[in-house]
Amino acid sequence: MIKNITSDIKYIGVDDTDLDLFESQYIVPNGMAYNSYLIEDEKIAIMDSVDARKCDEWLENLSETLGNRTPDYLIVQHMEPDHAGSLEAVMERYPSLTIVATARALQMLPQFFEDVNFEGRTLAVKEAETLSLGRHTLQFFTAPMVHWPEVMVTYDATDKVLFSADGFGKFGALCNEEEWACEARRYYFNICGKYGAPVQALLKKAAALDIEIIAPLHGPILTENLGYYIGLYDTWSRYDVETKGVFIACASIHGGTLAAAEKLAEILREKGVEKVSVADLSRDDMAEAVEDAFRMDRLVVAAASYDGGVFPPMHDFLHHLQIKGYQRRRVGIIENGSWAPCAARVMSEMLSQMKQIEIVEPMVTIWSRMKRADVAALERLAEALLTK
Repeated sequence: MIKNITSDIKYIGVDDTDLDLFESQYIVPNGMAYNSYLIEDEKIAIMDSVDARKCDEWLENLSETLGNRTPDYLIVQHMEPDHAGSLEAVMERYPSLTIVATARALQMLPQFFEDVNFEGRTLAVKEAETLSLGRHTLQFFTAPMVHWPEVMVTYDATDKVLFSADGFGKFGALCNEEEWACEARRYYFNICGKYGAPVQALLKKAAALDIEIIAPLHGPILTENLGYYIGLYDTWSRYDVETKGVFIACASIHGGTLAAAEKLAEILREKGVEKVSVADLSRDDMAEAVEDAFRMDRLVVAAASYDGGVFPPMHDFLHHLQIKGYQRRRVGIIENGSWAPCAARVMSEMLSQMKQIEIVEPMVTIWSRMKRADVAALERLAEALLTK
């Protein structure tokens, strides 16, 4: 796919609609876009390459756009293989090409490309340094841990474009048009969720720039209503609440725990909670469950006891929340057990390791199947979730 972004900047990225799991863990039913750009000037700069899966198609786009010209620079903003995976191939095709990246990224090059001789073919850039292409001057800003330590973003003041690396990216190939926020949110919290402070630091740098276009390495190029996208990134990276509501994450073996979770959802809706969502962790997308937990201001975890602990899908979910930096939320707990309920203890211990988590009382214990007395306990939990 080749298209004009501005008169001098062209999109030369590729769609991957055959990919089943991004990073071998995130389902991508609408595929994935690997974005790359070409800046045409007195000097020609390629903005990132693509995953090796799509190298041939990308090189065709690059060659078609260049014609008989030769690129001068390959700007490597991020060394992850879905972006730098075609680096060796493009260097072989254009022997005079210079790699421009942070010093940390250049240190990583031999880790990925053992047999490539990079001597004399790299240029390390530091914070706020510039590179003139002629009419265009690129300025580089380091963005460590968004979401790797070597990352940088690039600003072109001439066309007012921020090449934002993984920032503002989303799941989904560009050939599949869809609303931005849902898959961008799932992407953000599962890829960058742990790194709210570094994202905040990058947003502060971006606030000092006059930006009219955001060109990420995944997802669509953003050209309108940039305040909307930046505002969501600000909310997400502050771990603030985007949606007032209750997300109920349930790990049920034989359906008894799920029945209790659905009953609580019914009670909450009757009490006027506008947004209530229930996920079956054994069947629903884990990445989407993580997204919903971060999105809403309240969480309820409902799980069966299992092997002296908690049913593994719930353990997996809470582990994901831990490593992604889940924090500043109120959480209710429902456990189930037939002879020795112990899920609440394990869930409470895992939650206590997260920052500023308030566990809402009462914890509700179901013995095998929900009974009338349990409904009363769920009513009390619902009232507590409604009370600040």
